[in-house]
Amino acid sequence: MKLLHRTTLALMLTAVGCFSSAQAGISLVGTRVIYPASEREVTVTMNNKGDAPRIVQSWIDDGDANANATAETAKAPFLLTPPLSRVEPGKGQTLRIMFTGGDLPQDRESVYWLNVLEIPPKPSSDTRSYLQFAVRTRVKIFYRPTGLTGDAASAIGQVTWRLVHDKDGMAMECSNGTPFNVSIADVRLKGAPADPSIGKGGLCPAKGRETFPIKGGNDAGRLVYRAIDDYGAYIDGEAAYTR
Repeated sequence: MKLLHRTTLALMLTAVGCFSSAQAGISLVGTRVIYPASEREVTVTMNNKGDAPRIVQSWIDDGDANANATAETAKAPFLLTPPLSRVEPGKGQTLRIMFTGGDLPQDRESVYWLNVLEIPPKPSSDTRSYLQFAVRTRVKIFYRPTGLTGDAASAIGQVTWRLVHDKDGMAMECSNGTPFNVSIADVRLKGAPADPSIGKGGLCPAKGRETFPIKGGNDAGRLVYRAIDDYGAYIDGEAAYTR
């Protein structure tokens, strides 16, 4: 289904979470999907808040940025239905996600991505040329095996931090020994103001490490962070770091 092969110009806008752009009519309920391994399926609701119908194409990929996966090429151990739907204005549509099996780690969460691509209808007026936006929303899917030690809510408190230097300057490296992925919205040295020029957010992977660029602030051995829980709520805190 090559929905983007059109005679009009389609501009792809990619974002994580919800859109404030007037071009985006479809919004998802929630900013992430938690898939407990004990469940047969999970559902995600999308709503059309626009004033016109939207054709929506949905798929799941493994997040490999180099693969540049599309609905036709994406690979993931999930079945998603319906892959294509029409959502009327003011109405909603439920997406069903089912794990199809596979050799995934059982000692930690695995991460995949849900993609929702909306294509607005052609203008009703007899317009010879127009710009059409195809907007894609991407949110993480956390596949959560049964029997993991601990809980996701307390994982952020167990992350350790280290101040490092990379090619762009200072960075804060997180080390996550828990089996739960920790979503980070922001991290900076204590006392440093938020800096929009610094890349925001990322994932401190389960049983893994990641670095977050930082800039300025008082190097006094403390940092402040803003994490995101299973429900999309922010968790503000601070922690010590080493060098």
